[in-house]
Amino acid sequence: MSGELWTCHLGVVEYREALGLQHRLRAARQAGDLPDTLLLLEHPPVYTRGRRSEAAELPMGESWYLSQGIDVVDVDRGGKLTYHGPGQLVGYPIMAVTDVIAFVRSMEEAMIAALADEGLRARSRSDEGRDFTGVWVGERKIGSIGVHVQKGVTTHGFAVNVQNDLQPFEWVVPCGLGGVRMTSVLREQGRGGDPLRCFRKRIAWRFAEASGRRQRLVTPARLAAAAPPVAAPA
Repeated sequence: MSGELWTCHLGVVEYREALGLQHRLRAARQAGDLPDTLLLLEHPPVYTRGRRSEAAELPMGESWYLSQGIDVVDVDRGGKLTYHGPGQLVGYPIMAVTDVIAFVRSMEEAMIAALADEGLRARSRSDEGRDFTGVWVGERKIGSIGVHVQKGVTTHGFAVNVQNDLQPFEWVVPCGLGGVRMTSVLREQGRGGDPLRCFRKRIAWRFAEASGRRQRLVTPARLAAAAPPVAAPA
């Protein structure tokens, strides 16, 4: 199973539900019951705060953001605050890794290659410090990364702004970088349409390529069978 990458398209999934799924899949991967897996999905509007987040990243106070219909969730991944919403493609690799830095670089490489397939010239700025981890078009950030590793298996992953509303980024300090401007595939291309479907296929292919894995598309039902929810005590 080591050479295979299960890839599953899940559509729009509530953040906490997706987090629970990641934890179940991680346990299955740690037990050797599952190959390396990539989840591709979108979230309803939510800010997530990583382990290095600070209160100042939500300058209007958590209750104000909740009143705008945007959830706020604290998570165990690295990095600082970011935003997820419909039209942004999120990738959660559940993978066995031995070199976390190399794993992060492979995600950057996959995003850069997929964006190049869309005609966009993107780059990494990781040599400028860990706060610059992710992918940039010029000085504008288009892709974010934050991971967590437990017993050699990853959760969380990457997010690429494809056709999502960018306004929620303007209300916070994204990634802990004051003054950073976010962009998207749609904005950079300067044309209408629905690029998400094509980009999802591109990033799945490029991620498998960067990871040295053979992609295998699986259904949500097949994934659920591999890591069923734990039944609540009677």
